[in-house]
Amino acid sequence: MSENVRVAVLGAHGRMGRAAVAAVSEAQDLDLVAALGRGDDLQTLVLTGAQIVIDLTVPESTEANVRFAVAHDIHAVVGTTGWTAEKLDALGALLAEHPQVGVLIAPNFALGSVLATAFAAKAAKYFDSVEIIELHHPKKVDAPSGTALRTAQLVAAARNEAGIPDAPDATEKQLDGARGASVDGIPVHSVRLAGLVAHQEVLLGSFGEQLTIRHDSFNQESFMPGVLIGVRTVASHPGLTVGLDGYLDLEA
Repeated sequence: MSENVRVAVLGAHGRMGRAAVAAVSEAQDLDLVAALGRGDDLQTLVLTGAQIVIDLTVPESTEANVRFAVAHDIHAVVGTTGWTAEKLDALGALLAEHPQVGVLIAPNFALGSVLATAFAAKAAKYFDSVEIIELHHPKKVDAPSGTALRTAQLVAAARNEAGIPDAPDATEKQLDGARGASVDGIPVHSVRLAGLVAHQEVLLGSFGEQLTIRHDSFNQESFMPGVLIGVRTVASHPGLTVGLDGYLDLEA
């Protein structure tokens, strides 16, 4: 009979962290060995024998947390944003020194959101125009969201690969930000509104028709099935994986 996997949660006192603590505690194949908040000693991960760390902290600390985990041969499942290309490259170099360690950095763990992004990327090459609206609670510190950034990047890559021209747009005068942020040429609009949790719409249009792909998360528990997939899979995927779609069968 195999032993349970030992899991630690960083950012355990935030909304996502509390949900992750509950999800790991309730999973029969996992043991919660540490639930750390801001300022707690990362050496606790080593002392408790954690095999996997879930990082749900803040952009200012996530890189140091993950690098500590990798340096101590602990796998990491990361839901914190703020990972620039330079930081990902540096992490990849560290992982090359620890080839048995896996790290998953996922902008979104909601399975419906991951699927919606994949569908949007597949559909984008068949429409003249694509724009993204992401809507979140007002305590979110980054805009656009990591999910919207990744969706725009995947949509833009699909359109570029298919040779789709830039979307038509005759705008000549605008207030700053009126057309949103441009992410690889895809307009992304951010809404911060009390009462929301995490929502995204991808609007695709051509003459005479529109397709809207929308996903809604109504609570933090909606992300936990994806977090658990990450925890149960990361050890079998050494190296760096960006996006939960890397662990899912979405090729069909």
